[in-house]
Amino acid sequence: MEQAVVPLIAGVAVAGVAAQWIGWRLNIPSILILLVLGLALGPVFGVVKSDAVLGAIMRPAIGLAVAIIVFEGGLSLNLRELRTAGSGVQRLVFLALPLNWLLGSLAGHYIGGLIWPVAILFGSILVVTGPTVIMPLLRQSKLEPRSAAFLKWEAIVNDPIGATLTLLILSLLILLHGAGGHAIAAWSLAGRAVLGVLVAGALGLVLPFGLKRLFHGDLTPEYLKTPIILSLALGIYAAGESIQSETGLIGATLFGVVLGNIEITGLQELRRFKESLTVFLVSGLFILLAANIDPAVLRHISWPIVLTTLAILVLVRPIAIGLATIGARMTWKERLLVGWIGPRGVVAAAVAGLAADQLGAAGYPGARLVLPMVFMVIAATVFLHGLSLGPLARLLGLASGSPPGLLIVGAQDWTLALAGALRPLGVPTLITDPDWQALRPARLAGLATARVEILSAKGEHLVDLRDLDYVLAATDDDAYNALVCTRFAPELGRERVHQSAPDPEGPHVRTSREWRGKFVSHPDLTNARLNALIAEGWDFRLRDAESIATSEDLPAHHPFLVIGAEGALTFYSDDRDTAPAIADRIVCFEAATGRRKGRRGLIARLLEPFRRAPRAADAEAA
Repeated sequence: MEQAVVPLIAGVAVAGVAAQWIGWRLNIPSILILLVLGLALGPVFGVVKSDAVLGAIMRPAIGLAVAIIVFEGGLSLNLRELRTAGSGVQRLVFLALPLNWLLGSLAGHYIGGLIWPVAILFGSILVVTGPTVIMPLLRQSKLEPRSAAFLKWEAIVNDPIGATLTLLILSLLILLHGAGGHAIAAWSLAGRAVLGVLVAGALGLVLPFGLKRLFHGDLTPEYLKTPIILSLALGIYAAGESIQSETGLIGATLFGVVLGNIEITGLQELRRFKESLTVFLVSGLFILLAANIDPAVLRHISWPIVLTTLAILVLVRPIAIGLATIGARMTWKERLLVGWIGPRGVVAAAVAGLAADQLGAAGYPGARLVLPMVFMVIAATVFLHGLSLGPLARLLGLASGSPPGLLIVGAQDWTLALAGALRPLGVPTLITDPDWQALRPARLAGLATARVEILSAKGEHLVDLRDLDYVLAATDDDAYNALVCTRFAPELGRERVHQSAPDPEGPHVRTSREWRGKFVSHPDLTNARLNALIAEGWDFRLRDAESIATSEDLPAHHPFLVIGAEGALTFYSDDRDTAPAIADRIVCFEAATGRRKGRRGLIARLLEPFRRAPRAADAEAA
């Protein structure tokens, strides 16, 4: 049996990552593919039985994986979001959770036919909306920041609270049923739960500030920072678990939240590593838990279970969210979206399996129905909410429905002309520059601008990247352009980050492709050359493929950018072979002649007072 562990783990890893790639490629939630794959491998065809292979280590391994997932989710919780979504988040945590518990228990009893103790436990399991499902869905749906904050905060904060609540109720039910209802045993269990929460919570709140001092200066090498943080997250989780099960998740979550909101070096590398690790863990957990479902569980699915699931979907959560958010600073559209979207994930599945086994062993009638009921809710919410989040958000105007957009870093004459040419073609653009005067011509032209340093913390907070899928860094500093591309490459993809061609006579040192973006257009078209040609009357115009001719020398109609049928942007570059299709549109940089050239010169003269003033060093050199 030990020999089967390695093929199982390796096979699940390969299948999980493949499912993630297929979901990205087909633009569908990868969670759906993972769930179907797990069911096919487990209860349907019987290829994988994870519990039989992993044995006693499966539950602790799941707990450690979930601890890392909620810690990574805590890192993404920005306390600045509470300024705009604070009252709504508080209602979702402190009011919606008990209301969901109450209404879910009522549905389990009156519709599902569960006895009251089992129904109360069933209701507590379903108060969680797991970050293992919500975070991948938010990544694909391009939800606007406020609505995304509501769903993200609810999922990450309620997940450990709901798990702790469920385990506390489960232990109380077992003690009351088996020990004759002795109050001493119940109080002992409650005390351990409170102590576990306090210990794990205190460690999660205090240790980040100790790390800040440890990472200051030269006290810790860079290669040890990420291992130290991960080991502390797991240690905090283990400290809580050693006192009472599931209390460690609260400490891991708090550790992530505090760590993500204090200035500490090394977090950028941790976030990138943690995101990859979380994708890996979520993929494996969903496949393993779905494959571990006993086929008998599926045979127990009946009409009462189906009706209970429908009640949870269309009555319990919408009513609970509606009542909890009365008077909150949430629009009716936000309340409707949050009331519908509430997928359950790994924590609900893991706790349900444990609860069904222990309640059944304690002699509670109907305990075997808990697992099929929870599984039905998980499957229904993953499928329905996963498929409907994007369309519903776009219908309500809470998500981007626009084509892919371009973030332009650096207000040059030629970048303003490019943004102006792309606007009538339906391509969203945003020009950022810390120089107010440099942005003035763009503002006068009605282009979208942001006066911000894009690499600053303020820039990351203010610039909404939902509609911006491509980056063009075009400042006068080639090294800075490469740094911008390196910053956005992990998020957008290296094929979508570009920078202007370097000045061959400048101090530029050609960097490795790993540390820069793709150079756009002809190597001779540097910032200075493009700006000079704009002053001479050149401009960006739309052309068809048949009218384009390229050569080694700069032609009169130089192809610059291809706009695909679905809005995808492809810059001409020496770093890639660009072969436009017949349906593509080509934006060319071309010379202007005659009357049009004179009109262009007039516009340039009118805007000349608003252009960037020369720097002192440049003036002295002149």
